[in-house]
Amino acid sequence: MASKRVVAKLQPAVNASVSRSLRLNGAQKLSYTTRSIVGPAPAARKLETRQLQQFARYASSEAAAEKPARTGLYELHSKYGAKFVPFGGYEMPVQYGDLSIIESHNWTREKASLFDVGHMVQHHFSGPGAEAFLETITPSSISTLPPNQSTLSTLLHPETGGIVDDTVIARLPDKFHVVTNAGCREKDKAYLSEQLESFKQQNPDKAVQWDILDGQGLIALQGPLSADILSRVLADESALTLKALYFGQCTPATIKGTDVQVLVSRAGYTGEDGFEISIPSAATEAVTQFLLDNAKDELRFAGLGARDTLRLEAGMCLYGHDLDDTTTPVEAALSWIIGKDRRAKGGFHGDSVILQQLKKKSEGGGVSRRRIGLIVEGSPAREGAEIVDESGAKIGNITSGCPSPTLKKNISMGYIKDGLHKAGTEVQVVVRGRKRKAVVTKMPFVPSKYFKQPTTAKA
Repeated sequence: MASKRVVAKLQPAVNASVSRSLRLNGAQKLSYTTRSIVGPAPAARKLETRQLQQFARYASSEAAAEKPARTGLYELHSKYGAKFVPFGGYEMPVQYGDLSIIESHNWTREKASLFDVGHMVQHHFSGPGAEAFLETITPSSISTLPPNQSTLSTLLHPETGGIVDDTVIARLPDKFHVVTNAGCREKDKAYLSEQLESFKQQNPDKAVQWDILDGQGLIALQGPLSADILSRVLADESALTLKALYFGQCTPATIKGTDVQVLVSRAGYTGEDGFEISIPSAATEAVTQFLLDNAKDELRFAGLGARDTLRLEAGMCLYGHDLDDTTTPVEAALSWIIGKDRRAKGGFHGDSVILQQLKKKSEGGGVSRRRIGLIVEGSPAREGAEIVDESGAKIGNITSGCPSPTLKKNISMGYIKDGLHKAGTEVQVVVRGRKRKAVVTKMPFVPSKYFKQPTTAKA
């Protein structure tokens, strides 16, 4: 009955307005929405002090607005007892009243959780020059990316190959859907404006249309029960399509009982099977509530606290901490995003630096440092801690770290001197003035469970 009530409420409120917004692709060039919904959040469980301090540090290092903005789900978060912190220029939920951060983490691994990622920036690039433009500013093989397929990539600085931001790029039938980080919003806007103007001057015959989706909702449904839960709220035809959707693929879908269309991508930041769902702004809250009402015993909201521990267990980077403007994809252990054809032909920003780094040391290639994972004994090693050798000489630094709820061990991510990056290498980490034993470990720390397309065995 709850599901029927939500659909009934969603239909008249959304169908008329959404039909128009869908015709416009929900986009408005170079515009943003700052919501001003006012209302105190209900009391939540006590937040672990150290994790609150950690997110305060994250927020303080990002480019935030003078007054944090709010996503279209702010009121819904408040209804579910969210505790908010500033993050990426937004007031974002860090945890909720029904579960602690560790409980929320475990719930995601065992059932399914819903994350609001509406603070992320969604873009559309279209026109005859869109593909060539994206291949200029990223090292990915955009030209060979199949329709309704996505790839993780990075925006690159022209000369150094440093990472401006990490991003996900999806090829839709008539455009590219690109998602970038909220904390890099203004930096990315300036970068893309400058690069697009330069591209147009050099390629006057290759027009590119750039649209920023104004107020578009984005939620991440993550966990082993995600596919079953999502199929319940999709129209029959869309639910059938979902069964054949593999990790890295995307498809348009229709919400059951309505004409609301969303973009569903099988992707995520937790290492679990899951989806990211882009929703027209007018329908974001209703669709999210519809999902929650259709899986009351299986689905819970989750906040930044659980998202951080989950992503670290999955070996995922957080921009501004594990990645920055001075780091190249090769140093960051992201060489796999550089397409084979791009390695052969180059043609992307920073290609002279990056392609040289990919070469063997005997050919003058290589890097001086590499991103690695660590298992640390004793106290957890967090961002800023130094990695040292037996003599106490600094050989690296920690960029992220936390106790792993799944492994019951302290895990960290950081950069270490090249040659010491192999799994099994024993080092030490300085935590609050004391040296702690640590060992370099392969990532992800927890095996990923993505729903991948079966590989065809060679004859």
